[in-house]
Amino acid sequence: MAHDLSALSPEYLDFWRAYHLCTLTTPRPDGTPHVVPVGVTFEPERRIARVITNKHSTKVANILAAGPGGARVAVCQLERGRWATLEGRAEIVTDTEAVEDAVRRYAERYQRTPKPNPDRVLIRIAVDRAMGNA
Repeated sequence: MAHDLSALSPEYLDFWRAYHLCTLTTPRPDGTPHVVPVGVTFEPERRIARVITNKHSTKVANILAAGPGGARVAVCQLERGRWATLEGRAEIVTDTEAVEDAVRRYAERYQRTPKPNPDRVLIRIAVDRAMGNA
């Protein structure tokens, strides 16, 4: 079920604030999907989803391989029969302030602060589609 990004329900937004592990799907250079577990935060007002990760990860390589416009990706979470997916264009962000902000948001949602990592980067997703039954 598609959702209007300008009018997401309180239930849908609460689902994205609760502790749920997620998946990130990125396209490999050959077009096949690469799916990995991640933590995701969502800022609905700006339509931005964030994933923190190591700059040497395959997911980062896949996004970079897509070129300067970034890669079309999806993040998804589920709990029993409830699910929610956000889709959009992903870019890699190395700006220290943006990465620290993403770590803070991650810590709020997942109730733990990740260990310091000098190789940490941010996958920032400009969300243009929301789906789910949450």
